[in-house]
Amino acid sequence: MYSHNLSAQDLYMRRQKHTKILVRVMQYVILILFLALWELSARLGWIDSFIFSSPSKLVTCCKTLLANGDLPGHIGITLLETVASFALVIGFTLLVTVLLWLNKPLSKILEPYLVVLNSLPKSALAPLLIVWLGANYKTIILTGVSVAVFGSILNLYTGFMETSPDKIKLIRALHGSTAHVLFKVVLPANIPNLFSIMKVNIGLCLVGVIIGEFIGSKCGLGYMIIYGSQVFKLDWVILSILILCIIAMLLYFLLGRLEKRFVRE
Repeated sequence: MYSHNLSAQDLYMRRQKHTKILVRVMQYVILILFLALWELSARLGWIDSFIFSSPSKLVTCCKTLLANGDLPGHIGITLLETVASFALVIGFTLLVTVLLWLNKPLSKILEPYLVVLNSLPKSALAPLLIVWLGANYKTIILTGVSVAVFGSILNLYTGFMETSPDKIKLIRALHGSTAHVLFKVVLPANIPNLFSIMKVNIGLCLVGVIIGEFIGSKCGLGYMIIYGSQVFKLDWVILSILILCIIAMLLYFLLGRLEKRFVRE
């Protein structure tokens, strides 16, 4: 009986491993087929390579920008602004959410304002921030923060309020303080929720930074997209978009790895 169960378990694990490998292989196959079809369409004239570019042209463009030393600087600026805005969003979200959780009347007063600010199109707010604060990297970071922070506060506060009341009552019954409830129950229970919010926020911060760079920057990938579209260097535009996709994937992957270390199922 024991050996039968063990072999069934091994069979299940083997199937799971094969499924994982198959999924990964198919992902690469789809990507390779897409790039091959894109290149073939450009070479055969099915699409206009000036407008849609091609993988080979993008590789050439990337080599040129790397040789000039321009591309690493633009990538570094955008990445730095994104990480800075993301760190500010997480820190500010935790601080405000804890304050709202500690002060229920304050949370009821501010809730409609947070909902309105979260619903506000941030692309409309960015030009005002540029005018008020000037066209500099601090304003761009603030634009990235504004895109993500209000929704984060609402989501994390909801998680705080849905924390198991039985565990909180147990802490209170044992004469635990509010700090004990916060650090022993509420925060640990919301770590998975916090990581989910972080995974959404890293993309939102990147979007906010690009919006800021569109409007008031002379460097960064957002600037490359706007400048490239103005002077019809569409290779720059498409290359910048692809790099942004890679950056978003890498940041999401890093957060996923971090989540596996801190969140135990």
